[in-house]
This record gives sequence, structure tokens and C-alpha cells, in this order.
Amino acid sequence: MGAVVGTLTMQTRQRQPSRDKVDDELEMTMVCHRPEGLEQLEAQTNFTKQELQVLYRGFKNECPSGVVNEETFKHIYAQFFPHGDASTYAHYLFNAFDTRNNGSIKFEDFVMGLSTLLRGTVREKLEWTFYLYDINRDGFINKEEMTEIVRAIYDMMGKYTYPALKGDVPKQHVDAFFEKMDKNKDGVVTLEEFVLACQEDENMMRSMQLFENVM
Repeated sequence: MGAVVGTLTMQTRQRQPSRDKVDDELEMTMVCHRPEGLEQLEAQTNFTKQELQVLYRGFKNECPSGVVNEETFKHIYAQFFPHGDASTYAHYLFNAFDTRNNGSIKFEDFVMGLSTLLRGTVREKLEWTFYLYDINRDGFINKEEMTEIVRAIYDMMGKYTYPALKGDVPKQHVDAFFEKMDKNKDGVVTLEEFVLACQEDENMMRSMQLFENVM
């Protein structure tokens, strides 16, 4: 996600905060969706008001209507992984940001998720990651769900990153993760099992952080 944020903010860094404030207020009256006040978002996230202004301008530049649908999200995300297929991972990531489950991401949805990923505690980041892996939203992660996400990450990174990757490697990684995470061997991983396993195993935590870097 850092790459996405970098692109969204790159064009705004040279602008003066006072000019940004005027422009933002003007633009916020013209878009289809007007976000909540920056003061409210500042209280709800770990970003400063100035950081939110920069993020808003970048978001608005990519999504002039004030909302982004899944196809637009996939198009934006694919630009950062030209050697792979990012569509499947972008689909799951979009669903994780779309907390209202209405098929679109508003600026508020975007910065709330981003705040957790970039500035949240370890527990908060792991909870967000668990939610990403819990594809059917039943409160558990099964092997099929984890395999879907891990395979999507490999597909996105592309053959130049993993030139000799065999088809069963993602499954092997998932089997190793599950062996450590599924403490009671019931075939699913709960949030507490997921958090505890990551906190107890430095290698697993690094793996989760690696996946986080492509968010």
C-alpha cells in the first residue's frame, strides 16, 4: 500500500497547506461524495490534519467522484505490479477496505484502513490482516481462504520475482502456517490463534509483514 499512497500524494507535496485548504473546501462541494470533516477524521485516525489534506487531494486526483469502485481500484493497483497479475489480490484488498459492503470505497474508508496499516499497533495490524484473510467473513480462516490470498500475492509479484516458483509452493507455505496457527487442530484459525501465533513466531510475523507491504 505504501506504493499506492506514494503515488496518491506525490503530486501534492509541493503545494502550500493554506492553498490546499481552500482548494479542498472548494472541491469537496463539487464531488459526488463529500467526506467527513478533516477534524473528525483526525480524531478517528492516526493522521494529522495536514496529512489528511495531502491524502485527500491524492485520492481525489485518482477518484474525482469521491468514491472508487472495484474496477477502478484494480486498475490503479495493477500499475504497481506490471510483471504480475494483481487483479485477484486487489479484489480481496478492495473488499477489506469496503467495510460498508456496498461495492465502493469512500475517502473515509480508505484513510481508516490506511491508518491501521501504517500507524496502528501490532495487534490492530494483525486484526486487519486477519479480516483480509477471512474471505467469507465467518470469523475464521480456513486453509482454502489462506491459500487464495497467498496465491494471489504470488501471482501479483510475478514471474520476475519468483521465476522458478512451482504451483504447490503457496500451499506448502499455508500448510506450514496452519500447523503453527491452528492450536486446537480443528481445521480453522480464530483471530486469537492468528494473533498469538504471529506474536510468538518472529518468522511468521515477518511473513505477515511482508504481505502487509504489498497492501
